Amino acid sequence: MGSGVSTSTDKIIVDRTRGHRNKAVSRAVRMTRERLQSGGGGSFDREIMMMHLHAMLQGASVMPIFVIVVAALGMYITRDVQIVGWAFLTLTAHAVNMLLGRYLRKQTITAESARRWRPILILGQMLVGCCWAFFALIGCDACYSNDAFVVFKGATLLVALCVSAMSHFLLPRAIFFAFAPTALALALKAATTHGVFEVSLTATFAAAIIFFSFVTDRLFQSNLKILSFQSQKDNLIAELEVAKSMSDEARRRAEEANLAKSRFLASMSHELRTPLNAILGFSEVMSTEVMGPLNNDIYKEYTNDIHRSGQHLLNLINEILDLSRIEAGKYELSEEAVSLLDVAEDCIGMVQLRARGKNISISQQLEPELPAVWADEKSMRQVILNLLSNAVKFTPRAGHIHVKIGWTSGGGQYVSIKDNGPGIPEEEIPIVLSAFGQGSIAIKSAEQGTGLGLPIVQAILAKHDGQFILKSQLRAGTEAIAILPATRVLQSLPAVEDAPSVERRRKSFA
Repeated sequence: MGSGVSTSTDKIIVDRTRGHRNKAVSRAVRMTRERLQSGGGGSFDREIMMMHLHAMLQGASVMPIFVIVVAALGMYITRDVQIVGWAFLTLTAHAVNMLLGRYLRKQTITAESARRWRPILILGQMLVGCCWAFFALIGCDACYSNDAFVVFKGATLLVALCVSAMSHFLLPRAIFFAFAPTALALALKAATTHGVFEVSLTATFAAAIIFFSFVTDRLFQSNLKILSFQSQKDNLIAELEVAKSMSDEARRRAEEANLAKSRFLASMSHELRTPLNAILGFSEVMSTEVMGPLNNDIYKEYTNDIHRSGQHLLNLINEILDLSRIEAGKYELSEEAVSLLDVAEDCIGMVQLRARGKNISISQQLEPELPAVWADEKSMRQVILNLLSNAVKFTPRAGHIHVKIGWTSGGGQYVSIKDNGPGIPEEEIPIVLSAFGQGSIAIKSAEQGTGLGLPIVQAILAKHDGQFILKSQLRAGTEAIAILPATRVLQSLPAVEDAPSVERRRKSFA
């Protein structure tokens, strides 16, 4: 049988050469998590520096235009060539800063180099600030009123402070160091002239420096937080992508393992059933003494043990194969008109002998003249037989089992099997409904099963669009209810004149 499956197909199922993928994925996950853990409170000096250079170069033309306008107004007011010299020095200092920014923009900036270049950029701003300090010291001998020129200087310096603050808020403490010389120059001017306007301008400008320093610091901190959040988001996205890759890889391997399991079970079912059938056949021949009597009673007992063990093993194999086919979606229904009453009576007859051995009584409450349902007879027989076998297995000696078949309130049909056994704790019901799951009562029982009966029942009813309900109370018994929907019933409910009877039938379903 092994020759029927190509080696190339088997290689696809359990391809061990793909193991290197897991290593690469695991390495990526580890690196991403380390980056995520270190990125939350890490340094963004490089990113801040690049953003500052971009903002500085983008607004490079604002300051020269402003200086030219101020120089033109100053010449008109003072008729003093010092304004032209100041403008030339200021434009030169500004050009030096722009050239430095362009140079750094072309370099490969790292976090360490960004920390080294930051003081140099602050010195460049201090150079421009010294030019504004020179502007603050300029007087106006030709002016009719010196106070008007002081107002002009004050307005010019405040505008220059605003423009610089908006351009350099990503450079910490740049505003303070750049305009500190200007504040000192104004203070010196006020000390020598003792003018009210000069003193007021000095105080106002000093307060403006403090205020804009505070504002730029808050803007810097806000951008730092935004960068931190952006980094965390990027790291989370990267980790999600890696986790998805790992999930896809795990799903692929699970599908391969499931396919390999299905092929293994299909192969083993053939290999095991052949000798099992021979064992069952020969043991049955020996126990019935068809070929002659067995003179030793011990041998006869041994043959009965062999037959029972072989039958148990065959049933186990069949259950595993049924569950495997259901999980693989290969369980096909052979549907036909089936009478639940007939199927239930046959199944009760099959377990009757075993029930009598434990002195268990089986009572029946069957709805008369139930129409047939469209279902797989073999599957429905397996459902009812599994439920009856469980009831007999866990019902104590001299116990009682009650079988009820009738209408559901929705027009479907149901089979209810209720026993007075030890029951199942409420928290263990999901366990017994899972594959290979067994409750504490079943584990302690002398007749342990495989834990596949109820999952198979549940799966078969689901294939029929039905429902399985398990009700149990500790030390009070268990009720298992198999329900088929109204769409499976081949005949509608009785006529309208029999409505009271129909209502009574519906109420019989608990």
